[in-house]
Order: sequence, then structure tokens, then C-alpha cells
Amino acid sequence: MPILDNENQVSVLVEGLDHAEGIAWGMDGYAYAGGEAGQLYRIDVDRGVLTQFADTGGFILGLALDAVGNIYACDIGNKCVQKITPGGMVTVYSSGPPGEPFITPNYPTFDARGNLYVADSGDWKADNGRIVKIAPGGEATVWDRGLSQFPNGLCMGPKGEYLYAVMSLGPPRIARVKIDTDGNAGITETVVVLPDTVPDGVAFDTDGNLYVSTYRPDRIYRMSPARELETLAEDPEGTLMASPTNIAFCGRERDILLSTNLGRWHITRYEAGATGMALEYPELRG
Repeated sequence: MPILDNENQVSVLVEGLDHAEGIAWGMDGYAYAGGEAGQLYRIDVDRGVLTQFADTGGFILGLALDAVGNIYACDIGNKCVQKITPGGMVTVYSSGPPGEPFITPNYPTFDARGNLYVADSGDWKADNGRIVKIAPGGEATVWDRGLSQFPNGLCMGPKGEYLYAVMSLGPPRIARVKIDTDGNAGITETVVVLPDTVPDGVAFDTDGNLYVSTYRPDRIYRMSPARELETLAEDPEGTLMASPTNIAFCGRERDILLSTNLGRWHITRYEAGATGMALEYPELRG
């Protein structure tokens, strides 16, 4: 597929966000994003209307939602995963494993059992990142230490057999970890290397294509199940796309691809001609 036309197939969905990084779709029919001063935004995708409904006082990165609309937000300002109710109540869901608190909680994703996997990126170029697994209820353990070179965006793969992880460094790439039958981390392999980039976000569509957004340069890739890589969209001017970080398929049919732009104040919409793979929205108690 040729690169998307920025005049007709890439557009600004909504403006007025505070350098948003995380974006996610909720079962209530709204998209959600966070800001660099701890803001939580609810977005009516059909109408292009933005509402702030909560504030953690930190800096919100990646987001995930459960079945009743609670948001689980990586907050690097407070070094924790926050739980935000639909009404805007904020509580700490996890500060990390006992004795090994979060350094840079960056991105969360749920599996079918309600476990929340969190990329704790660590410090830039310090090789001290890891993947943390938070069981339903909030008990956290280090799940994988091998992906230590600034793990970033995460997503479950088709059938939930692998956890896919964006590695922003060492080299920049997409890796995947086999989820063994006992729930432990299995074999890790490199899926694709992305030289001269800083990859950040990742998502699958229903055809098994993998989408990767890059903080540098301003670009989104699409990789086929045969691992053929193409550029879906890019912006050399860095305005319509401005440091795109996280991506998510939104809309009631999951057919609207959105990205946040850490370098600016808007969310970008892409006419990708695809339907996003269904995510997990677990029913969690407590």
C-alpha cells in the first residue's frame, strides 16, 4: 500500500491536549488520553470533542482499560500505575514489585486473565529496564529482565501467545516474548529491527499486520504477517505528525487509527483501511 496522503488520509482529530503520549479505546465508546501534567482526557471520536475528567498531578504515559471503564495509567511523575475510575477518582494500583519500585513505568497491556504487563523502561541508555507483571488486585513481580534496553510500547499478539514489546534502544526493534503455559516468560526473539528510529507504540489489526509508531522520525510503519515492512504515514515537517508516540485503533468498529503527538497538542487520525485486533478488557474486582 502506498504511503497515506497527508492532505486527505491523515488529519487532526482533536486539539487542546497537553503533549499527550498515551491513547486507548474504552468499551464505553470513548477514546482516552493523558497529559504531561497528569491530565486524563475523554474523547468523543465521532464529534471530535475533548473533555478532561481527572488529574493525577504526575505525567501520564501509556493507558489500558478494564471492563467497567477504569483506566490503568503509567504515571512517571509519581512512578506508579494509577487506577482512575470513570468518575475521576485516582488511586495507586501498583508502585512496582516489592523492593524493586518502578523507575519509568511507560506502557501497560492486559492479557485475558487480567494480568497487567507494564514496560518499566528504566533510565535512558542505562540498560536497566524490565517487564513487570501485575496480577489482578495489584501484586507485582518482575516478569522479564532480558528486555532491558528501554522497553516501551506493549501489546498482546494474536491468540495471546506472545507479548510484543517495542525496544527503543539496543538496537531499536520490536521483540516478542513467548508466554509459557505456566504464565512465565519464555523465549524472546527479535521480530524486526528499525535502524535510525526511536520506536514507541505498537498495535495489531485483525489481518495480523503490526503497526509501529516512532517518536523519531515522525512515522508509522506497518509490517505484514510475512514481516514485510512498509511506511504507512510520515511527516517530514513534524506538524501533522509530531513525535507520534502511542497508537490505538478506536471507534465502535475499531476502524479508526489514532496517534498521540508528544511534540504538540493534538491527536492525529489515519485512514489506514484496517480494523484493530480486539483488546482484553478484564473484569477485575477491588
